[in-house]
Formats: sequence, C-alpha cells, structure tokens
Amino acid sequence: MIEPTDVQPKVADGSSKRPPPLTSRRRQAISDRFVASALRRLELGKSLRRQVKPWGRVHIERQLPFLIVYRRPGRREDPNTFRLVHGEASYLLAPGDRSNHRAVAELVRGVAAIFAEEFGAFLLIEVWTGEEDSNQKTPIPQRAGFRVLRQKGCRLQSTVDVLDWGLRQIRVKGSQAEVEIEGSAKVSPPSLLPLLTPSQIRNHSWYVLGLEVRPVFRDLASGQDFPLVRRVLHKGVARALRRTVFQFARQRTSKPPAHYHALGRRRVVNAVWAVDRQLAEVSNTFDFLLQVTPVNVEWAWNRFRRLRYQVLPEFTSRPLPVDPAMTKRRLFKVPVERIEDPTLAQLFRDQQNELDRKLTMLGNRGTSQFLYGSLGLYGGVEDALSTLANEILSRIPSRTRDELIRGAIGAREFAGLAEEHIQQYRAFYPELAANVEIRRDFTGLMVSRGSLLVGSGTKVPKARVEAVLAHEVGTHILTYVNGRAQPFRQLCIGLPGYDELQEGLAVLAEHLVGGLSRPRLRLLAARVMAVEMMVDGADFMEVFRKLVRFHGYSGRTAFIITMRIFRGGGLTKDAIYLRGLVALIKYLREGGQIDPLVMGKIGLQHIPMMEELNWRRVLQPPLLRPRYLEDPAAVKRLEETKNGALVLNLI
Repeated sequence: MIEPTDVQPKVADGSSKRPPPLTSRRRQAISDRFVASALRRLELGKSLRRQVKPWGRVHIERQLPFLIVYRRPGRREDPNTFRLVHGEASYLLAPGDRSNHRAVAELVRGVAAIFAEEFGAFLLIEVWTGEEDSNQKTPIPQRAGFRVLRQKGCRLQSTVDVLDWGLRQIRVKGSQAEVEIEGSAKVSPPSLLPLLTPSQIRNHSWYVLGLEVRPVFRDLASGQDFPLVRRVLHKGVARALRRTVFQFARQRTSKPPAHYHALGRRRVVNAVWAVDRQLAEVSNTFDFLLQVTPVNVEWAWNRFRRLRYQVLPEFTSRPLPVDPAMTKRRLFKVPVERIEDPTLAQLFRDQQNELDRKLTMLGNRGTSQFLYGSLGLYGGVEDALSTLANEILSRIPSRTRDELIRGAIGAREFAGLAEEHIQQYRAFYPELAANVEIRRDFTGLMVSRGSLLVGSGTKVPKARVEAVLAHEVGTHILTYVNGRAQPFRQLCIGLPGYDELQEGLAVLAEHLVGGLSRPRLRLLAARVMAVEMMVDGADFMEVFRKLVRFHGYSGRTAFIITMRIFRGGGLTKDAIYLRGLVALIKYLREGGQIDPLVMGKIGLQHIPMMEELNWRRVLQPPLLRPRYLEDPAAVKRLEETKNGALVLNLI
C-alpha cells in the first residue's frame, strides 16, 4: 500500500525527521492523462486506487453517490489531517496549490458527473482544519469543534441536521464536540478555490458540504501529533460522514443503501492482510492457558493429600516456548498504523495490546505481578457478581445426587464420543480439521487452537456428557471453525476480551441441552468466591479450607478449584464463567440473537463492530450453527431465557 508522502520518513536509526517545508518542494502538475485514465476506469464501473503525484491518493472502491476530499494546503503545514479522510470507500487526497487546481477540479467534476448519472445526485464533502490562532491562550485546543459550511439556498437541511447530530456525538477528552453551521456562497477551505463552482452546482444534481475541523489532535505551536486523540476523532468523523451520506442518498438518490454501514469499505487492502497474518503468527508462538497451567496436577494432589492438606502443593509449569521481551519486539513491529480503515485499525490495535498483556503476564509468571496482569485482562469480582455467587452457594445444597445417578465415563470413552460429535459437524463442513487428544500432562478439558485436549485422568458424569459436548465442541470448537472461515485470522484466535462471552455461551449451551446441573452452577459460583478471596489476599490454604469446611466440597474438587485460580501466580479467569452467563442472558432479554455470537471468538462488545463489517460485506455469516439449536426442547429453553429467566431458574 502506498502512503501519501506527508507521512514522516524514517532514517536509518529508526527516528523520524520532519519533511522539508512545503514551500521548498518541487512543484509537479497532475497530468491530464492521469485524470482521463482515472475517469475512464470509473465510467467502466471499475474501482480506482492510485497515487496522485506530487502528493496524495484517489481511492474509489465502487460506484457511490459521494466523494470525501482533503486538499493539502500549499502555504502551511497541516500534518496528519488527511488521516481523518483516508478510511472512506470514496476519497481523494490531493495537493492544494494553484498549479494543480485545474486538474483536481476536473477530476472531481468528472467523478460528480459519472456518479450523478448513476444515482441521480452526487454529494461532495471537503474536509480541512481551521487556521491556527496565534493569540490562543493554550497551544492545545481543549474541545473538539467543527464548522459546517453549506451552499446558500441548497436544499440539504435534513442532511446537514444528521451531520450536526453525528458530530455532536464525538467526545474528546470527556467533552462533547461543538458544531457551528453556516451558509456560504463559497464552500471550500479559506485559502483554496472551490472544486465545484456555484453555476456547476445549480446546473446539475450536485451538492457540496464543507467540514472545518478544529485541530485538537496536535499542538498548534510545535505541530506535535496526538495520535490517541486523532484516532478518536477519526472514528467519530467517519461515522458522522457515513450517516450524512446515508441521509443524502435516501432523500436525493435513486439507489438508497439499506444501512449507513453499507457505505463503508468492502475491499481490504494488502496492509490489513499483512497485519492480520503477522499478529496471528505472534499469537501462535504460545498458548497462554497451557503455559500458566501446571503439568503435575495429579502428582501435586496426591502429595497434598498424603501430607493431610497441611503443606502447600508444589506445582511445575511448562517451560516458556518464547522470550516474552523478544516476542514483544516482534509484536510491536507489526505496522497497525498503516491501516486506513478506523474500525479495522481499532480491532487490530486492541488485539496487539491484548497480546502485549499476555506476554507481560507470562514474563511475570510465578510472581505477585502476575495477579495484577490478570486483573487487567479478566477483571476481578464486582459486588453484583459476588452477591449472585453467594446466593447460589447458599440456596443450592452441597450434597446432591444430580450427577451421581448414572455414574461417570473415563477420558478414552469421552474422547470417542467427542470425535463422533465433531464428525456430525464435519458432515456439513468436510474441511473441519478439529481433533481430540488425550494428554497425560493435562487435567480436565480444554480447547486449544481448534483441538479438544482431554486429560488422561478426566471423568465426566454420564448425566452431563451432552452438556460437556455442547460446551467444548458445540461452542469452543464451533466458534474456532467459524472464525477460521472468516477472512481475518483474529476471529479464530479470539478478539480481545472474547473469553467472557465464550464461556457464558458455553454454559448457556449446557442449559439448552438440559445438562446444566445444580452442582455445575454451584461450581461456577464457588470459583467466583475463590477468585474474590484470592484478590482480597487469601492464600492457597485459606481458599482450600473454606471450600471444604464452609461449602462442603470434597478435598479433590476444592484442590482443583483452588489450583485453577492460583495457577501462574493468581488467575482471575474463572470468574468470567458466571459473569459471562449473566451478561449473555441480559443480551438475549434485550433482543439479541445467538447466531451473531458464533461467527467467531468475539465478545459482546464486538457485536456493533461485527454488524458494521457484515453490512460492509467484509465478513460472512457463520459457517456452522450449534446442533442444539435444531432441537425443539433447546429452542423452548432459549425462549424462556429470553423472556426473563434468572440464573437460578436455569437449573
């Protein structure tokens, strides 16, 4: 991908140097041949993405009734303003000097004519930053602000109202943006000529809006960029512009889109694929949960029991397959900043930060710092969750025969049933590559990169076999497979914070197949209580003894619960099962659907992003649906859950 030359070049030692003043740059005119060739492609219905010499780019992905334009001023520095525009499906970055005005205006007029003929109307929106005020008391504007210019006499009141509303939703530094609307005979940056003249606008179904942006994303004195502020502004401006064009298209064009997100980009440039691949490569160098889970759980339990529960168990961890510091170096070489699309840039940036947190935790494994990292990654136990957990523990008796009536099956038999379950999904998707492994260095069950790992000592109550299969295969493996079918690898690796929804969805699946027993729900509550105790300062022995003496757990079950939350140095992950279930039930009551949740390993917070990418046709519907959704009994339980069932009503 070719970036505009406004980007600061790198020198050999990795530092940045400022480009020479704009006035000293060699002038070069945009050629008539370039303009003619670009318009010819658009007339043929083809996409257009070309570098504009001496500076800029034209990116028109498909036929659309709008064009967003930024012209770089010829007489002053204006660093990084172009980034507010370059994530759109139809934009032009061009030089603003007079020697190139004729060619730029001709290109814009040609685009307007072609798209107005196709849609019946065309909207040009030009974006620029306001002139710097040398008398301003502070060199950093404290509040986002916009000035919207519209042609005097134009009939775009509802479109301008939508732009006004959208811009006011932007919050920078905690303050709502200010918006000023003005009518003007000249809609263009103060120092530049209009791209479309008033007579051209009157004689065609062409409309023009100007958007002046207060440059809160940089220091006015030094020109220093504030990238975090700019990202917030970019995302807000992008959404406001799409809503504006959507309103315009509904009222003025013959082909209105179904949703404002449908006006966003559909095609993904090479920079996105490169970032996705590189982040996946970093993520695949380690398995976080395996690296923090002891390999000698059975040995430690037998020793702990032999010593009558009086001596702290000794756990052994797997050797780390990576050097966290060196892997971080590789991680932050991934050029996420090259991604123009604000939604995708945010997705990959969040993923980069999450991998950074996990690597930090691996580097701190076995120390007190590990717990602080866990609190940042998975959170602690909030008051409402603590109250619910204690209510479950008090209302469900510690002794129950729910899971003892039919006995239990061992690891090998369960692995065979899991293989059969996977084979049923494979009938719909023959390329499904999931498998089941019986592991001696592992206790319990875990899905890792699409494979089900079964500890050799695992026993599953017969009454809960279907529930466990729905949890591990029907949720964790299925979402991995669906994520792999998506264009981005991050959806099978797991987006930041995906674990809470994954585990909530998996526990709900247990309920929908009729296998969420009283002991199982009580176990989830006990994990929350144990996490809360650990965070409050309790040690291994205190948590173990409370589980045995006050909550009636057997020594082995209490040991496994305690081991899970103290592994690595203190892992709060086990609180997310119950928290995720509560959040999922709330989502369903508010009208949410299951299908969007299984398209990959995502969190509830990602649903708006996934909806946007679906409207833009960047993502596709889920490849596989959970088998339990075909069962009338499961569908009935799902409807009861949507209609207000509480967590305690699920058993």
